[in-house]
Amino acid sequence: MTSAWTWLYEGYDPREERLREALCTLGNGYFATRGAASETPVTPSTPETSSEPWPHYPGTYVAGCYNRLTSTVRGRRVENEDLVNLPNWLPLHYRIHPAGATPGPWLTPDHEHLVEHGRSLDLRDGTLTRRSVYEDAAGRRLHVEQCRLVHMGDPHLAALHTVFWAEGWAGVIEVEAGIDGGVRNCGVARYRDLSDQHLTGWVTGADEDGVVSLKCRTVESDIGVALAARTLAVYGGEPGPDAGPGPGPDSHPRPRQTEKTVFQRLVLPLNPDSDITATVAVDKTVALHTTRDLAIGSPLRAAVAAVRRAPDFAQLLSSHRQAWADLWGQVRLDVPGEAGRVLRLHLFHVLQTLSPHTAGLDVGVPARGLHGEAYRGHVFWDELFVLPFLNLHLPEVSRGLLDYRYRRLPAACRAAREAGRAGAMYPWQSAADGREETQELHLNPHSGRWLPDRSRLQHHVGSAVAYNVWQYCQATGDTEYLYSRGAEMLLQIARFWADSAAWDESLARYRIRGVVGPDEYHDAYPGTEAAGLDDNTYTNVTAAWVLSRSTELYRALPETRRRRLCDRMRLDAAEPERWEDISRRLHVPYHRGVISQFAGYGELEEFDWEGYRRRYGDIRRLDRILEAEGDTVNRYQASKQADVLMLGYLFSPEELAGLFRRLGYPLDEDTWRATVDYYLARTSHGSTLSSLVHAWVLARVRREAAWKYCEEALTGDVADIQGGTTEEGIHLGAMAGTLDFVQRGMTGLETRDDALWLAPAPLPQLSKFGVRIRFRRHWDVDLRLRSQRLRIAVPDSHHPAVRVVLGGHTHVITPGTARWLDLPPTRHSPPPPGP
Repeated sequence: MTSAWTWLYEGYDPREERLREALCTLGNGYFATRGAASETPVTPSTPETSSEPWPHYPGTYVAGCYNRLTSTVRGRRVENEDLVNLPNWLPLHYRIHPAGATPGPWLTPDHEHLVEHGRSLDLRDGTLTRRSVYEDAAGRRLHVEQCRLVHMGDPHLAALHTVFWAEGWAGVIEVEAGIDGGVRNCGVARYRDLSDQHLTGWVTGADEDGVVSLKCRTVESDIGVALAARTLAVYGGEPGPDAGPGPGPDSHPRPRQTEKTVFQRLVLPLNPDSDITATVAVDKTVALHTTRDLAIGSPLRAAVAAVRRAPDFAQLLSSHRQAWADLWGQVRLDVPGEAGRVLRLHLFHVLQTLSPHTAGLDVGVPARGLHGEAYRGHVFWDELFVLPFLNLHLPEVSRGLLDYRYRRLPAACRAAREAGRAGAMYPWQSAADGREETQELHLNPHSGRWLPDRSRLQHHVGSAVAYNVWQYCQATGDTEYLYSRGAEMLLQIARFWADSAAWDESLARYRIRGVVGPDEYHDAYPGTEAAGLDDNTYTNVTAAWVLSRSTELYRALPETRRRRLCDRMRLDAAEPERWEDISRRLHVPYHRGVISQFAGYGELEEFDWEGYRRRYGDIRRLDRILEAEGDTVNRYQASKQADVLMLGYLFSPEELAGLFRRLGYPLDEDTWRATVDYYLARTSHGSTLSSLVHAWVLARVRREAAWKYCEEALTGDVADIQGGTTEEGIHLGAMAGTLDFVQRGMTGLETRDDALWLAPAPLPQLSKFGVRIRFRRHWDVDLRLRSQRLRIAVPDSHHPAVRVVLGGHTHVITPGTARWLDLPPTRHSPPPPGP
């Protein structure tokens, strides 16, 4: 039975296999491996099945390991940089040799002999257990149980513990275990016509002590990769009997090498009537290193040494469990029921992608985790949804992720100069070196046509970087970072926005033209060739916020630091004065009493939502549907995801109203409600982030409508509601966002002015929960919501008391004490209008 900490999948269904592989991925922040069966090859072995979709994809990915290849698309050369699928360390194949009978076939879940199958993902321990039973025509059964781990303590180790036992026969079992370097990046169907061979220079090795190895390198980025494996047979907890050479049982691995693969072969006795050989276990331990690692010489030498000194599986499992226990203790989030169970799965995958090991790596936040090849493993703006959670639990990881952006600040400044702008223009898609990785063409699978991709005009990614810096420093009190690297990033981003804003005499306002907002559907005005839109509200308001915060920060910098920074940036003292002016006079368009998504949005045609739902059912990707019909979504008032409403995600109601007042626009509660209702009826939710943002915003203005979107955000990947996308990699931003929905959305938690600001708005379905956060120097501040009351406990220490602001009242919680506080009354909202 499924528990709060366990995900079970019973039976074997090839159609569901890739989804389960993604959701059963194991990782440790350094690398991750999909939950593919170790028995199955990367591709089918028989020509008859090679044209069919293959249900298995055993991808392994090291954080930050990218490679660039050139492809030809319609006669045009296109470069793409991908997170590389590295050599497959999983292979462990087996077949039975019953006494007096011919050897059986190599067994896999796809074989007709499979009669039972299941897998169990243990979130608490970070292990994946697979159980299979095979039965041949003679009634001979083989039971197989395999436990897998990717070590959370030692980020370079992984292991398989596979137990075999016979039923109704005696004989031997033949096992082949090894490393397969013949892999490609072919996990996303729409990329398969592009170049996909990222590895070259394979060299395999086999040492006398039974350790085998494979090294190779990436084709263009020249990253060296090495894996080593040790495979041992174990009977009753002890190494297998020495059967000696010859055709009989042999527990000593024997190597078999090709150019790209190296395997070890064991032949092991199985006898259900024997006390010694009733069962046999095969333990495979693997180490993975690359030339990007610190404090090593040769990756091959490091991998071989790591495997040789690795303890047995029992000890590896014990230390792995302890590492997970320590990690769970730092990220406590207690939510009862099914919602809590899903949230725990989301947290598990966030931690496998961004663990404490990540803090020391030069990596960003991959939008699809380390779970697959969708989006090519690129970094978008997803840290906007991830860092707010990490800031209050693992701030050292947040700081490491911000450093990824800081190291690429020179590239962002070069990009701005090449575009004729000052400051820093961060790319919409980033990978190894910080250049713009957004593809120039994208494939519409509905029409089969390659189309121009204008999403690189989403310059609001720079505002997301600035927001993340500010929020991290507010949560941690890390003024050293704010006054150094953080200040440099904020001020360069402010420069970019100031140089992008042009004065419009007719409006007596500054305007930002030629951009694309978070919506993504709209990338041009209908009937025009020019790319981009004018005065996207989200872009302009967040730019105003960046300019305001940067001006504030500039003035707060210590004099010596400010002078040094100005010299380094060649920053004129008049620039912050101009930032201040622009931050108060950027244009925000309105139409029919609501905030416009961009200038001219209200003049677009209304869309026939009901008609298209009747014709197509799922219209999340409305842009693809319309393009296949020869139409364009640019003509309609139809959004892919929250755009204007993203402002309600980033800023509390009070802060958002203050931003609009600063810009000279009133934003009362009625106007915001009308704006929410307007876009709620005109959004297709083509992104997993959209439901999350709508749930967040509706929890404040239309609570009765919020749960529908909260449920969709929770089940987005578990149920693969977008139909085939999760198998290509989980949606990390959406998963982390659901955690933050509880942590900050339901509590109204803000960290500013050296205090915790709280404005709880719990949903009836999430009215009871607890979260433990790290605030400033207090590691375990406990927040618990129960029946319109909030309990705050601060652990005993010598640190200052924690100030809590709730309902306009300030409460001081001294270390070693707890307080119950009554929640202020909340206004009940009317139901939203129908679409």
